[in-house]
Amino acid sequence: MRATSDWLATWSRFSPDAEAVYDVGTGRRWTYAQLHADSLAWAARLRREGVSAGDRVALLALNRGETFAVLFAAAELGAILLPLNHRLSGAELLWQRENCGARLLLTDALHADIDLGCPRLSLDDGPAAPPTAAQQEDRHESALSETWMLMYTSGSTGRPKGAQLTHRQIHWNALNTILACRLDHTCSTLTFAPLFHTGGMNCLSTPLLHCGGRVVLVPKLDAAQALRLIAEEDITHLMGVPTIFQMLADHPAFADTDLSGVRDALCGGAALPESLLRRFLERGIPLRQGFGLTEVGPNCFSTPPHMVREKLGTVGLPIHHVAARLVRSDGSECGVGEPGELLLKGPTVCGGYWDNPEATEKSITDGWFHTGDVLSVDADGYFTVRGRLKEMYISGGENVYPAEVEAVIAGLPGVAAVAVVGVPDARWGEVGVAWVEPGPGADTLSAESIRAALDGQLARFKRPKRIHVVAELPRTGSGKIDKPALGRRALGECGSTITESAR
Repeated sequence: MRATSDWLATWSRFSPDAEAVYDVGTGRRWTYAQLHADSLAWAARLRREGVSAGDRVALLALNRGETFAVLFAAAELGAILLPLNHRLSGAELLWQRENCGARLLLTDALHADIDLGCPRLSLDDGPAAPPTAAQQEDRHESALSETWMLMYTSGSTGRPKGAQLTHRQIHWNALNTILACRLDHTCSTLTFAPLFHTGGMNCLSTPLLHCGGRVVLVPKLDAAQALRLIAEEDITHLMGVPTIFQMLADHPAFADTDLSGVRDALCGGAALPESLLRRFLERGIPLRQGFGLTEVGPNCFSTPPHMVREKLGTVGLPIHHVAARLVRSDGSECGVGEPGELLLKGPTVCGGYWDNPEATEKSITDGWFHTGDVLSVDADGYFTVRGRLKEMYISGGENVYPAEVEAVIAGLPGVAAVAVVGVPDARWGEVGVAWVEPGPGADTLSAESIRAALDGQLARFKRPKRIHVVAELPRTGSGKIDKPALGRRALGECGSTITESAR
């Protein structure tokens, strides 16, 4: 069954003149017929570059309409698209490219000088030539179990893991979202979340392309522009992290913008403040807290619009074709109101991690994905996020794992030990605080020198907002660094401190 690459082909026959994508950054609009034709042309171009079934193709760009054409081109070839996070450092990007062995890199003009050790093509040059009749006949029949996209998630062991998003996962997530959000061909979204995130790519964008709707893309968020586009482009559905919705609500134009066409708004990536939720409810928009992850869904829970006020603070009910359970550390089922680890099961579970069987085996047991997140469920079946088994924190919608940051800092000259914890932050949701213990003779080690050394080694959102250089880190009786103690001290001052306010 070809569940993916036929989406555009089907809509190009049923609604060829319906608009599929509007790229605000370039000003280009694609009908379904045009987007389908471009996907075939890109497939032919990639084939001429030697790309075949199973090959990985990396893409490094701001949000571009061509990303969707290349995504479906990959499906035509049975290839795998790797959307790269342009916020990462060159070293981090190179590691991901080498880890999965991507044979080709596509970039926009902004990233044209990036060298990842493989051939590069420019998105601005286009596919160059339409496919021949013979090339159109040479199509790969993708199995549902085959990987369509690779998305790297920051690794709790210090290295990212490549989640294998299969044709089955993307197909069923689209169907689940269409059912839960009641999407159809009349719906549209403004995608300001980056397409290298599953939130930008798969929360609403691919589901809308599945049902014949419309995706309006902006290269990055500008609150004034976003509010104008919501009104002018008749946007019906929104998705973003709390920081984005806060920026929209705080803009002076929010009160006067015509938001009457917005039927639904989904919020994920971090806890949604009740005060922010109520501001959107006052404008008639049922802003709903959701929950999901790259490896599952990402749409896993939803609150029916009529229950948003009554179930404030919850992430809602498991949506169609998603099974959820909460378990104790011994694997037994939790009772009502009892926090436990969330396990998810269904056709939206990923195909594991790229070239990492140990992580795959640890995460997926009998089809159940162990999220590492702690939730509880009430008597009505509504789930609430309580915390994380992992140490991960979320800063501005970006997942940050302390172990990855610690590994980089620990490798700097003069560093004997380091610990990083996440703490609440009014603007970014959470930020990192680092404590660094210098080694013998490292008298010149300072927060300033550490921060300078991190430039180019870590993405800005991963760099700790505060750095403390201390004579000695607190340790437990077993000799381990006492992170809970550091967490309790996070908002205080200790040692040499510097704050990074710009992101």
